[in-house]
Amino acid sequence: MARSDMEFRQVTAFLAVAEELHFGRAAERLHIAQPALSQIIRALERDLDVELFERTTRRVRLTPAGEALLEPAAAIGTQVDGARRIARAAQQGLAGRVRIGFGGTSGYAILSRLAREVGQRHPGISLDLRPQMYCGEAAIALRDGEMDLAIVSPPAPAGVDVHVIRQERVMLAVPSDHPMADREAVSMTELAGHPFISYAPSHGSQVREVMMRLADEAGFLPRIVQEAPDPYSLLALVGAQVGMSVVVASSEHIRIDGVSYVRLDEGDDAFTLALGWRRNNPSEALVRVIDIVREVLPSAITT
Repeated sequence: MARSDMEFRQVTAFLAVAEELHFGRAAERLHIAQPALSQIIRALERDLDVELFERTTRRVRLTPAGEALLEPAAAIGTQVDGARRIARAAQQGLAGRVRIGFGGTSGYAILSRLAREVGQRHPGISLDLRPQMYCGEAAIALRDGEMDLAIVSPPAPAGVDVHVIRQERVMLAVPSDHPMADREAVSMTELAGHPFISYAPSHGSQVREVMMRLADEAGFLPRIVQEAPDPYSLLALVGAQVGMSVVVASSEHIRIDGVSYVRLDEGDDAFTLALGWRRNNPSEALVRVIDIVREVLPSAITT
């Protein structure tokens, strides 16, 4: 069959007559005139080149061909009904896919809560999570329409709206046998000359930018001996005594052998953490997710 509008109507008409075994009742159920229903069935029979019903003045019954068509027609009807429900749900923002870019330990904590809330409230919305996407590249992905939602650090590119979550703190991760490991706090000025592990500059990591800024203010350029793709690899390198690293305060819950965390005197309010989205994104599913973001994240994520 090639004419999709007629096919759906023919399938619906066939199922109604097959269930009612009465053209009048079937026409009433479909809210159409009985002659119109008869024409639809005759057209279907012509398309298939078979007789589907035996019609007499007393009764209507399925032919063997009609019996054979009943199961596949019912399956088609179910699929069409399902497609209609999905389309309506998507239009209302109750179904769809939202692509989310995030990176770092703060990103995992935020997205864990958001995914749980979305799953409970709108199970028809799927979150396509793209980890290891740090603030800088995430903001560009939003601007270019490659992501729907992302963790960013303001200021955002033109056309991107943000919802600020909190001010993020940074601290120092050092090997556990390092002389500074037992200190309550250290100053950035004490770190000149020490080997550092950091994220690659191409990631647009806000933590790397903060480290470079704090070191510049302390009068030195960090000696970066190795770069890592994600927080877990970075901390593993610290534990392997490759070097020390400036990390977000939320990293403290990650326990890796050989890693200790020390407060950094200059680490408070290092940068702003926010969720961003492109202002003219037409996704209704995104609108629903943003509503949840605004409701639950400020109170759910603590510093």
